[in-house]
Amino acid sequence: ARTRGVRCWRRAHSRATSMHLVQIFLPLYDNAGAAFPRSLFDGVRAELTEVFGGVTAFVRSPASGAWEDDRGKLQRDELVLLEVMTAHVDHGWWSDYRSQLERRFRQDEVLVRAMGVEQL
Repeated sequence: ARTRGVRCWRRAHSRATSMHLVQIFLPLYDNAGAAFPRSLFDGVRAELTEVFGGVTAFVRSPASGAWEDDRGKLQRDELVLLEVMTAHVDHGWWSDYRSQLERRFRQDEVLVRAMGVEQL
């Protein structure tokens, strides 16, 4: 029984793959409080699917963000979270894409972050 457990452990761990999870936080509303059109989010999902083969979008329960601006005033946002998995993070590509998103969504900054994950 002990040998079987070791074999199962080895088989399970040999299939694990190191990947990167990239998360993009996009605002639901512009600075005037108007909702961004759904087509804007659909376009981002389509682009990410084309480049990475898929995307997960958390759109039904938006996240709430809060931060202090340069004047010390508390700002709030409702955000949609999009995620992709990739074997390699191309920092130049992501920097360019983040800049595109900042222009499209009229934001000073769009948060894009990557973290190492293990696909089981």
